[in-house]
Amino acid sequence: MYVYMGVLCIIWGFNFVIMKLGNSFFPPGEFATLRFLTGSLVLICICVLKKIPLPNKSDLKWLVLCGLFQTAYFNIAIQISLNYISAGLTSVLTYSMPLFLSLMAHKWIPGESLTTKKTIGIIIGIIGLFIAMDIQSGGSIWIMLLGVSSAISWAIANLLFKLKLKHCDTVQFTTWQMAIGTIGLFLYTLLFEHGESQWGIMPAVYIMYSGIAASALAFVMWNYILRQTEASKASISLLLVPVVGVISGNIFLHENLNIVTLAGILLVLVGIWFVNSKNTRESHRVESNVVDKV
Repeated sequence: MYVYMGVLCIIWGFNFVIMKLGNSFFPPGEFATLRFLTGSLVLICICVLKKIPLPNKSDLKWLVLCGLFQTAYFNIAIQISLNYISAGLTSVLTYSMPLFLSLMAHKWIPGESLTTKKTIGIIIGIIGLFIAMDIQSGGSIWIMLLGVSSAISWAIANLLFKLKLKHCDTVQFTTWQMAIGTIGLFLYTLLFEHGESQWGIMPAVYIMYSGIAASALAFVMWNYILRQTEASKASISLLLVPVVGVISGNIFLHENLNIVTLAGILLVLVGIWFVNSKNTRESHRVESNVVDKV
């Protein structure tokens, strides 16, 4: 499980650099559409080869919602944000998702109630978000909020998966929510985008990396992790994604790291750690109860 988490963080963190580079050759919605079309086709081929059945009709409405939240809106918000703010900051805003997922899990998932420690962590994380936005030194507040909305959208999709689709095969769920979301991305591109595309070897490489590694492979891995553990605890695997995104943006895109952004990033990570770390006292209490019952 830890190996999956480590690989996932590296793939998704570096993908913010790839997406920003891809925006130089394609309109943001078109790049996202091509990315997930590639990922969907790869996963559909895997479903055919492995003879994975089609989802149940009763699951279709939840797959549509997950596709719209996790694939369509989530990625449109990210791609547009990358046109106005850095890859590193976009990754921090997007991967604040565990903060929002923890709040939702407290409300709707039995056994995942918020403790005092988790509440403190959420407050720290939200303060960190506003500091990381660094509104006075660059970027529109609406673009910042758009980046945050991608995290909320993803959290909703994860909540729906835990509540309604956990019984699905991991590849089956990932394939069809991604395919449905791709249709949403295509409609957005068709209706609202008018930019020109520039094809070549490197643009194709960007699409292949984002489509195969960061979409097909990474989302299968994430859904597997999410299925195996509690929603709030699963999101701890995403702690290093913003860090990888910031470091990658600095190395490959020469993006500056000012003190304010770094301070905000640090608070976001501390907040997420508070939300997901295990309370030692509670752990000992659970162990004592188990011993007493034995």
